[in-house]
Amino acid sequence: MAGEPTTPAGRPGKRATIVDVARYAGVSTASASKVARGASGVSRDMRERVEAAMAALSYRPHRLARGMRGSTFTIGVMLSDIENPFFGLLVNGMSEVLAEQKYELLIAPASSSETSQNAIIDSLIDHQMDGLVLFGPRSGEQHLEEIGKQIPTVVVGPHGPSRQYDTVSGDDEAGSALVVDYLAAMGHRRIAFLANEHPADLVNLPEEARARGYERAMDRHGLADEVTFIPGEWSHEGGRAAARRVLESFPRPTAVYAGADVAALGVLAACWEADVRIPEELSVVGYDNSFTGALTPISLTSVDQSGHEMGVIAAQLLLERIRGRSEARNEVLTPRLVVRRTTGRV
Repeated sequence: MAGEPTTPAGRPGKRATIVDVARYAGVSTASASKVARGASGVSRDMRERVEAAMAALSYRPHRLARGMRGSTFTIGVMLSDIENPFFGLLVNGMSEVLAEQKYELLIAPASSSETSQNAIIDSLIDHQMDGLVLFGPRSGEQHLEEIGKQIPTVVVGPHGPSRQYDTVSGDDEAGSALVVDYLAAMGHRRIAFLANEHPADLVNLPEEARARGYERAMDRHGLADEVTFIPGEWSHEGGRAAARRVLESFPRPTAVYAGADVAALGVLAACWEADVRIPEELSVVGYDNSFTGALTPISLTSVDQSGHEMGVIAAQLLLERIRGRSEARNEVLTPRLVVRRTTGRV
């Protein structure tokens, strides 16, 4: 090495700076900075020397200083429901793309209330994130447009089109049709749907599209008189409550389409506790094809909306936004039904 570390050896307790790294590696500060940013135009030998210096000095870029220069290389992610296993698929997909570009994710969980989510979003903006990805936000359309004007933003779940932000979603209406078509082919007529209740002023939500797809498919199969909406929420406890209502009803539905895996798992838990045989007495279908639902002891039939790919696309769109693209993009993925052991013939 061309020099000795002045930090931390020379100044105990002080973090190393890019200047210390450059001296240690024997290169200019500009060259060391390019390596730290992952920029192109750096020789292999220089990159190896600088990376070795960063490792020796335990160098970490100072986020505040990077923000003052225009970029923090951090992405804020707002989760509307931290217990939903589907969001893990999205985060994994995003991480693959962003890690390659030296970006870090700051994940901020919120409750399902609009007030809680807006507070989280404001905090992420105040912390100078380079961009935002919002999972299932409960904000009104106009408010989301205002957020998109302030910071590069991608919204996952709600359907576009939008003007100031990008959207990534599945074709939720088609996904519901897949569920009803399959259950009807298995002889089911009394198919209940767990509705995720939400404020009336929120539009273009996945729950709206899934409910619409369910109702239209039931009508297409001549089952309009059998349409049954169970009011509730897509959560584990919401699924449990829906199961209790189903088991107390007469005539009892022969199948429950829970709308989301997290709710379907709650339905299954309540049914197993009540010694209801699945699928002999009740078929259960989820939506998201989460890792938890796919576990062999559960083996949940579910709609796969390509959560990992959705996360990859969201990250790619956000990087494009950060780099200057201004026109809105609205990506819709085609779902598929994955049949497992929680469904069967009547």
